[in-house]
Amino acid sequence: MMRPIILASSSPRRQYLMKEAGFTFTIEKPDVEEDFPDTLPVEQVAKYLALKKAEYFRPKMKNEIIVTADTVVILNNRIMNKPLDRAEAITMLSELSGQTHRVMTGVCILSQEREESFDDTTEVTFVKLTPEEIAFYVDTYKPFDKAGAYGAQDWIGMVAIEKITGSYFNVMGLPIHQVYQHLKNW
Repeated sequence: MMRPIILASSSPRRQYLMKEAGFTFTIEKPDVEEDFPDTLPVEQVAKYLALKKAEYFRPKMKNEIIVTADTVVILNNRIMNKPLDRAEAITMLSELSGQTHRVMTGVCILSQEREESFDDTTEVTFVKLTPEEIAFYVDTYKPFDKAGAYGAQDWIGMVAIEKITGSYFNVMGLPIHQVYQHLKNW
């Protein structure tokens, strides 16, 4: 890309995926609350938050392209955000244990002259986990910065994810295949 790209995310996983896909970019985290209306359907939350993050940059944009993203974990039509503490992480993982859930990532790509937003959905099935396995994961990997209290690239992904239908990279936090195609055609 001939234009500067700003990845508006402090997520090391998103940074890794963008770098591995060949993009050169700088990091700038948007200063926005990641809240959304209670009436918003769960399937629209990830894209809504990605757009909200992009809007933070609109007033000060010049020639750059902004890439924002937000990932949510949905179980039984309920969003599982980032856990606040150990107890909440254990509760979330206990609920995900032995279940299939959806991971949705919304993405917004924004420049002064153009805006594109999209999302991707992946279904993830966990095997049944013991309380000891869940406690080990939470205490060792401290997944407090991850929606649903887990990272697919961590130990729990290796031992607990039985099946993924859709993009693995989406579960990591960025459907990089779609981001690449959108930026390639920018």
